[in-house]
Amino acid sequence: MSVSYRNMLAFLKVAESSTFAEAAEKLHLTQPALSSAIKKMEEQLGGKLFSRSTRRVQLTPEGETLLPSARRLIHEWDDTLEEMQNLFSVRQGKLTIAAMPSFAESRLPELLRKYHSNFPNIRLRILDVVMEDTIDAVLAGRAEIGFTFEPESTEGCVFTPLFNDAFVAVLYPAHPLAQKRSVDFVQLLKSPLIAMNRGSAVRKWTEQISQRYGALNIIAETGQLGSVGQLIAQKMGVSVMPQLCQRQMERNGLICLPINDNPLVRRVGMIRASRQGFSVAAQALWDHCLESLA
Repeated sequence: MSVSYRNMLAFLKVAESSTFAEAAEKLHLTQPALSSAIKKMEEQLGGKLFSRSTRRVQLTPEGETLLPSARRLIHEWDDTLEEMQNLFSVRQGKLTIAAMPSFAESRLPELLRKYHSNFPNIRLRILDVVMEDTIDAVLAGRAEIGFTFEPESTEGCVFTPLFNDAFVAVLYPAHPLAQKRSVDFVQLLKSPLIAMNRGSAVRKWTEQISQRYGALNIIAETGQLGSVGQLIAQKMGVSVMPQLCQRQMERNGLICLPINDNPLVRRVGMIRASRQGFSVAAQALWDHCLESLA
């Protein structure tokens, strides 16, 4: 039979007191209740822990042996309880999230700033990876929340939409279409295209839509949004990018224009694994994002 926390604490308080009366007062117990707890513990362990006299109580040699371990166990138990209480109240902990670069660059910083102001002791780890890797990180348990375009398959995950993203045309300032307020998709196909790497979702969607209008004249492809912007800035071509990238592209001096009758509109949202637990810290961020963006 295991010794209870209550009885171990009773032993510790008696060991640190001169009399049972003093220890009972510290524990807010009656003396008979305290004596009963010590007696039960001694029966469980198989011997006396205290020698009693009319004036004071003293530890037996066996009690002296137990005392350091009792202090350590009570200390570790109290620390564990406090740590769990802090976790459940989101006063401490850690949280790993994944986000596709366009979201990590545009919307995520402000969301995390507000979250951090409410929960300053949550240590954040951010995986800034492409959409496909964001989904994989969540499904593999490397991240609790992912920020991404809606996946084609939601097997193993739950997707909650936050907003729609209408893709935009990205042009260098001297391009003939750059002075317009908006452009037609078919007009963009007349210019060389800087595209994301084959296999990426953005590339796939662009190719699917282009089938309605004509062939793409792709002259360069890259896996990084920043590289796309740099190639456009060198007047090598134009591109079609998520509106999430607009702020980044404009910082590079590029022009972002709406596309008329835009065929490229995708939902952006959060994913979580459907078969894995969700920490209190993750739930707090999930709720915060819903409140801020949905």
